[in-house]
Amino acid sequence: MKIVIIGAYPNSIIGFRGSLISTFVRAGHEVIVMTAAASASVVADVTALGATFSPYPVERNGLNPFADIRTLFAIKKTLHLLQPDHVLAYTIKPIIWGGIASRMIGFKNFHAMITGLGYAFEKGAISRNLINFIVKRLYKYSLAKVKSVIFQNQDNRKLFIELDLVESGKCYRVFGSGVDINEYQQQPLPRQETTFLLIARLLGDKGIREFASAAKMVKQRYPEAKFQLLGPYDSSPDKISIAEVTQWQNEGHIQYLGETDNVKAFIQACHIYTLPSYHEGLPRTVLEAMSMGRPILTTDATGCRDTVINGENGWLVPTRNADALANRMMWFIEHPEQWQSMADKSRHMVEDKFDDKQVNKAIGTIIGI
Repeated sequence: MKIVIIGAYPNSIIGFRGSLISTFVRAGHEVIVMTAAASASVVADVTALGATFSPYPVERNGLNPFADIRTLFAIKKTLHLLQPDHVLAYTIKPIIWGGIASRMIGFKNFHAMITGLGYAFEKGAISRNLINFIVKRLYKYSLAKVKSVIFQNQDNRKLFIELDLVESGKCYRVFGSGVDINEYQQQPLPRQETTFLLIARLLGDKGIREFASAAKMVKQRYPEAKFQLLGPYDSSPDKISIAEVTQWQNEGHIQYLGETDNVKAFIQACHIYTLPSYHEGLPRTVLEAMSMGRPILTTDATGCRDTVINGENGWLVPTRNADALANRMMWFIEHPEQWQSMADKSRHMVEDKFDDKQVNKAIGTIIGI
């Protein structure tokens, strides 16, 4: 079969979908990967998996209707040319414009994978509420003829059904993107000052400001504790500026580590993996940290709560609450004897539910290949 996978951000295609692409290729399918224009190294990585790379114009965070119309017709043209058997799209713009393009050409086997709701579903100022309104209606139209919609958590699935964005009979759930438990093997906890690590794009809804505020509070009592932030800057309306991150560094609250294509060394060097996000599909970085045997401190939010059993492999705290986050950070510092059992539980949970082989098999079954 010929399978087209449509994403938006080229730099994440290998890390988040590489295993799925390899699974399809090994099963004998022809796979074409579509994202925004990519670097030569990303194209080489996709080719090395046995797939073909096909760029298309898409502004991942843009709100320009002319650019979006260009995206729509570029997808339509490519699908008409390729005549695939199945199309799998993920993230907002590929799903919306891929779904509408499929409807325009009468293509029946369009599948959507909801990896999180993102900025567009957050309510706030008038402009954000308008975006929320428009996105929901675009989702409803693009998913009207969809073959299946794959969710990474039950909360998102329930919300889409309640909002009448998709028929319940077309909805399925898998456990995130999964993680390669052989690549991300359990590592011993390091012998150094207590280190909390957060890996995320520099966005407000990742809880990064709460992380910085909590770090400031904890350092007043435990100045030797380390708080590390790893991840790229982003062009989203919800972005955190370079100036803000620099200020946190200058004040000594956090250490900004920049960005990387390989997070393993950074996870291995931390004790507690922290993600104070407001919402997720199912956070890949948390799964990677769990697979490497790290206790988890995250929020009782959609997607995040699926990764933690309170008191067993970590703790959940309320969203947007730096005080609660700081209190749990201090609990970890004061209870190092609990870390190893939590680390072991994290690893066992990944092996039981989040192994990417199980997830990829489930996705293949849902799509019908």
